[in-house]
Amino acid sequence: MSAPESPASLRYTLIQLAEGDDVLIAVRDLEPGTHRTSAGTQVKVGERVRLGHKVAARDIDAGELVSRFGMAIGSATTAIPAGRWVHTHNLVSNYIETFAERGAR
Repeated sequence: MSAPESPASLRYTLIQLAEGDDVLIAVRDLEPGTHRTSAGTQVKVGERVRLGHKVAARDIDAGELVSRFGMAIGSATTAIPAGRWVHTHNLVSNYIETFAERGAR
């Protein structure tokens, strides 16, 4: 009989906010390597990712809509392999106008 897993080994470092999301959220600063998700899967993260930043949950094609918390947050400007950091260098917002932009007029 094997020993039960310790509570620390059961923890995840990437959270899936809604089923079907294209990105996962880092719950702490991450180093490259394999990380467990809140959905019970594992993702190989290819680079350092800061707390609160997004990681691709799957391969995302250039031009494809990207969802977080069940809502589209923008479009990929380039192909994003699963496990890569998703941010302004590879994602553009599709919002027509933001509150901050309206207030600047």
